[in-house]
Amino acid sequence: MSRQILWPLLLPLAGTSLGAACVFLMKRTLNDTVQRVLMAFAAGVMTAASVWSLLIPSMEMAGDMGRFAFVPAVSGFLAGILFLLILDRVIPHIHPKTHLREGPRSRLQQTTMMILAVTLHNIPEGMAVGVVCAGALAGGSVTSLGALTLALGIAIQNFPEGAIISMPLRAEGTGRGKAFLWGVLSGAVEPVCAALTLAASSLAVPLLPYLLSFAAGAMIYVVVEELIPEMSAGRHMNVTTLVFSLGFCLMLTLDTALG
Repeated sequence: MSRQILWPLLLPLAGTSLGAACVFLMKRTLNDTVQRVLMAFAAGVMTAASVWSLLIPSMEMAGDMGRFAFVPAVSGFLAGILFLLILDRVIPHIHPKTHLREGPRSRLQQTTMMILAVTLHNIPEGMAVGVVCAGALAGGSVTSLGALTLALGIAIQNFPEGAIISMPLRAEGTGRGKAFLWGVLSGAVEPVCAALTLAASSLAVPLLPYLLSFAAGAMIYVVVEELIPEMSAGRHMNVTTLVFSLGFCLMLTLDTALG
């Protein structure tokens, strides 16, 4: 595997790990406003990445279908939504911000369910990186620099996720090292999903347009189902809308300027 592909696979986990390392630098957990602002930024990055890094390349790769080039994008997008909807129903988890329990009843500890929630969130991000790397290897509209840009954008928005896991654990009395480890492990699913998706995509290159849009649908599900409600919870804050826009524009800029 070339370095051009290896870096995108590892960058998202690096972002999560750096965020989790905040537990060694800060004594208190992130306050409500900071958490909501970070959620808004992540939502903006993921929304822009879904469009410019996944859906548009999907339609470009299906250009030989003429006026039906939208079919892979639409069908894959809806399949991605359905996939995350099913996972959301079968995996017990609790959202870090709202503490809302979802999925089947379980006796798992609250900490475990919180980590499962972030893991569920990270699955589509790992898939997105893997399928874009596969597109870069296949050539065409997706480049290795474009894959690196997507991975960088996800790594940036993964930073607060690592902190949102490790800091509350530390506040509850967990040791710094253990809290950091849990934060890192919450993002470990991303390189695993990325590698598996890359392997599957490489074996079925004609399916790439569908897989790109599938990852986009899964990411948008996370944004609408989890991030937007959590960034909007509590008192009204116009700043979250502005930060969402900042994250969106940052990812758009990175994808256009570097991709």
